[in-house]
Amino acid sequence: QVQLVESGGGLVQPGGSLRLSCAASGSIKTIYDMGWYRQAPGKQRELVATITRGGSTNYADSVKGRFTISRDNAKNTVYLQMNSLKPEDTAVYYCNADVLSWNYLRSDYWGQGTQVTVSS
Repeated sequence: QVQLVESGGGLVQPGGSLRLSCAASGSIKTIYDMGWYRQAPGKQRELVATITRGGSTNYADSVKGRFTISRDNAKNTVYLQMNSLKPEDTAVYYCNADVLSWNYLRSDYWGQGTQVTVSS
């Protein structure tokens, strides 16, 4: 089994910054793509950013130029640096990972979510 644990959420004023972290643990042979998604109240979950094992990134248009995704493969950890935060960034942020376990089963895993609130 694989677990993803997010941290770093909280309350921040508009224009502020936060850094989210997500550490994967368990029966992990290889982690392929990792990513961040978010879900605001009353809305569907949406992609924020993804990163391949080799470091190629993809961002939602709404966060380009403000958010940066990165990862540390040695630590099985993905990060999301969020700058110039806006009230519309308020949501629960979820970590996602495409994992090959040591039993050679490949599955998609999700973290429990961390709340980000942008408000004055």
